[in-house]
Amino acid sequence: MLPMTVAVSSARNSAKTDLIHPMLAQTLIFVVSALGDFFAFALITRFLLQWVRAPARNQLSEFVAALTNFVVIPTRRFVPGLWGLDLATLLLALLTETLKLWLILQIKGAQFGNAVGTAVVALFALAAIHMLQLMVYLVMGALILQAILSWVNPYSPIAPILNSVTRPFLRPFQRVIPLVANVDLSPLAALLVCQLILAVPLTWLETNLGRLI
Repeated sequence: MLPMTVAVSSARNSAKTDLIHPMLAQTLIFVVSALGDFFAFALITRFLLQWVRAPARNQLSEFVAALTNFVVIPTRRFVPGLWGLDLATLLLALLTETLKLWLILQIKGAQFGNAVGTAVVALFALAAIHMLQLMVYLVMGALILQAILSWVNPYSPIAPILNSVTRPFLRPFQRVIPLVANVDLSPLAALLVCQLILAVPLTWLETNLGRLI
């Protein structure tokens, strides 16, 4: 579950939070966050697999397609693709994260008062930040799993998918980092950059956007 920084004064939300037991509220927040992030992660995975032109016939693609087809296919009627990108899937991921954050704020008893417009803009922006975080986590997971499989099972059926996902992100590093004793160190550099992206710009944006809600 990804962290969310939301600054809401106790004077504004005490009336609503009194209606929900703190333990129940925390449970609801956990469930909403877990389900929202899981579905958004599935949508982002689907988007990324299509963007990198991953092999179509694989269990991962079939799983995310079966999980998300019920909303992606109808949405494509109104949201066309652009430059080969599945914008419908990306939009649904953004809306999923936005709905998740809104539900969490409602459980916390947030009241926006006269700053509704600012809060709505900040909510969508914060949802976009969470989407980027999920995408970075997805790339990091693919890099780690690919590195492990390259040692223990390089001919695994999932290897071509991982290669497709990681190739666009590794290519810039492979151009400047030479092999060391036939060992490719570019995944380590890519993981380091991913960690820096999560720790510095995304965390800073998340914190400051949360203060506007």
